[in-house]
Amino acid sequence: MSGPAGMVRWISTFLDAAAAERDAARNTQLAYGRDLKDFADWLARRGADFAGADKAGIEAYLIFCDAQGLSKATRARRLSAIRQLYRFAVEEGWRTDNPALRLSGPGKSQRLPMTLSEAEVTRLLEAAASHGRTPAETVRSRALVELLYATGMRVSELVELPAAAVRGDPRMILVRGKGGKERMVPLSSPARAAVKAWLLSRDADDETARLAGRALFPGAGAGGHLTRQQMHLMLKAIALAAGLDPARVTPHTLRHAFATHLLAGGADLRVIQTLLGHADIGTTEIYTHVLEERLKELVLTRHPLAQNPR
Repeated sequence: MSGPAGMVRWISTFLDAAAAERDAARNTQLAYGRDLKDFADWLARRGADFAGADKAGIEAYLIFCDAQGLSKATRARRLSAIRQLYRFAVEEGWRTDNPALRLSGPGKSQRLPMTLSEAEVTRLLEAAASHGRTPAETVRSRALVELLYATGMRVSELVELPAAAVRGDPRMILVRGKGGKERMVPLSSPARAAVKAWLLSRDADDETARLAGRALFPGAGAGGHLTRQQMHLMLKAIALAAGLDPARVTPHTLRHAFATHLLAGGADLRVIQTLLGHADIGTTEIYTHVLEERLKELVLTRHPLAQNPR
């Protein structure tokens, strides 16, 4: 059985299947689509297509991506998208082989995540408590930043969080993460207080109530909630008000701060993995850099061989 005519059909059919069968997140689908279209354009310029591409062709494409200055992470993601496309093509009978199967990727960058100190987070929270053109916006700003830091949620998880998840002053909330996977995340007392205040403001304000659907943070966009871009811009403005470099403050920076501060406080790595929704413990292990000084101190002061001889 031959594949659908044209590489665009290959991509659209693959993405439809990923959405229906594998419950791939929308952002993941968009990334796959962009990566595969770039590969398709590269093949087309050489008179080739998905059906006839071989291992050498894919290797040549990856060399081209490297020459373009693309990061290791981007090149690894593109190879992953190509692998999955061909895996799907084999399953559908469009091809008898997966030419990308035995290709090795460029590896992941070992760059440590950018984070904030506890003092910097405190300044950010204080600035959020007074940021906004109206009292309602101020209450919303505080709730957004408190939730980001208290839970370590991804920005997409936060803006899509339903109001029902936090009604009734719960100690734990259910978060729907990548691929539709759900996890329970505890709420701190400050976060619960900020959310409670926002719910009262949200429900009382006529304009907010008009926009309010199921989202905790309503917005006028197609999704019915604040967009990730709006959240980024809001956090940059709060960072400026706090006297912090806006380039260092993003929703993901607060997610990193959540993890590193927990780890520095003695939390178990497996617990942090669960709270962050990481499928692989290896992803979480990057946060162990915050323990270097603490571990060094423990070895020098607690290890038997470090003690003065009697």
